[in-house]
Amino acid sequence: MNATERRALAGLASLYVFRMLGLFMVLPVLSLYGADYRGSTPALLGLALGAYGLSQALLQIPLGMLSDRWGRKPVIFLGLSVFAIGSVVAALTDSVYGLIAGRILQGAGAIAAATMALAADLTRDENRGKAMAVIGASIGVAFVLAVVLGPLVAGLGGLSAIFWLTALLALVGILLVWRLVPNPQHSVRRGPGQGDFSRLLGQGDVWRLVSGVFFLHLLLTMMFVPLPHLLVGQLHMASDQHWKLYGPLMLGAFVLMVPLMRAAEKRRQVPAAMRLALLGLVFGGVALMPQVHGRWIVVCLGVFFLAFNLLEALLPAQLTRVAPAECRGAATGLYATLQFLGAFAGGSLGGVMYGLGGAGAVATLALGILVVWSIAWWQMRGARVPLASR
Repeated sequence: MNATERRALAGLASLYVFRMLGLFMVLPVLSLYGADYRGSTPALLGLALGAYGLSQALLQIPLGMLSDRWGRKPVIFLGLSVFAIGSVVAALTDSVYGLIAGRILQGAGAIAAATMALAADLTRDENRGKAMAVIGASIGVAFVLAVVLGPLVAGLGGLSAIFWLTALLALVGILLVWRLVPNPQHSVRRGPGQGDFSRLLGQGDVWRLVSGVFFLHLLLTMMFVPLPHLLVGQLHMASDQHWKLYGPLMLGAFVLMVPLMRAAEKRRQVPAAMRLALLGLVFGGVALMPQVHGRWIVVCLGVFFLAFNLLEALLPAQLTRVAPAECRGAATGLYATLQFLGAFAGGSLGGVMYGLGGAGAVATLALGILVVWSIAWWQMRGARVPLASR
């Protein structure tokens, strides 16, 4: 990569880390600390956990297409400002309904599509796969940091401390984009034509990738509804000590993920790596089953986090290869829409199932969803554009 590409990638990857850190930090703690909010129930806390995904899902495509017309940076600045406002609302409330409202406002700052499209604008074709892989990996970095910092920050000041920190990170993100990320010289300033968008939606590989990120984030968010309670009940870990488990697991998963990702890209074995990650998610989901105890919970979680990080890095990189250049913003908008819709569905379903039947019910549903995902992945195998790196 040249100096401009490295500068752009450093700024945008850092933006992703700061923004996703703010969203992910509540995952390991909301179902525990949210029980103290007025009107809380398992179903409402699950809704609060995934609520940001609903507004994200509704706004990613419109804002992604808007970035094709207005330019990427104005849309990113607007989204980060709304995200900061939502964080303040969530920090000031003591009601579960205020918490849900703040999370919905956080999600309205839907900049993932514009950010990925800007990264594509600022990198040459031969480096675009690397850039998307780095950004995907940065989400994994944010997840690693979040599951460690979330319990620590919440232990110091509750959920409100996390949301105040999130608002601050949004402002830092604005400074990063303004001062560090270059302006693209040849931004696409028209939206995709009807034929372009139809061609995008007609590609089987596009749907394999966007449905994949939907199921991935559905499972992640669903899993974190019962998981904090499981660590307290099964492993007898106090809520402010969960970082001692998450930290080593996530660090180890990330260290293992990087060479796996590179090997898959270099040897053109991306589809095989994705299938392997699917199996890893199945194994990881077993951690929630009532029959699993002690160290096996830790082993299953480690495999799950490794599979999650691998897919989170590979999926966006592949999407930018198969999507037509003239509607890349719309393609990343579709991807981000399904990503956050999965988070909304996972939090909502996880809260309902946990209230009905505990962690075992959540695990059973998660394993069923993995079967559906595997079938869908197989059925969409006849795509016109190959998934392997080009």
